[in-house]
Amino acid sequence: MKVQIKYFASIREAIGRSGEEWETGAATLAQLRAELLARGGAYAEALAPGRALRMALNQVMADEAAALTAGAEVAFFPPVTGG
Repeated sequence: MKVQIKYFASIREAIGRSGEEWETGAATLAQLRAELLARGGAYAEALAPGRALRMALNQVMADEAAALTAGAEVAFFPPVTGG
């Protein structure tokens, strides 16, 4: 199934793009993240396990267990702090 992936802030800068359409066999956000990590390079660095990042599924904050559906919008971004 295809999903739309958006990258924000330092993750966008590291990967070098703001988003992409991705064909995936992943059933959850955790599995999708693992697929992207397997691409290596900037993806592996920006989305590395243990690295602080947040995820949203269809514009709602979600954890790694959230189920993916065809056409879903997934966003990856660093934690946001106030000033």
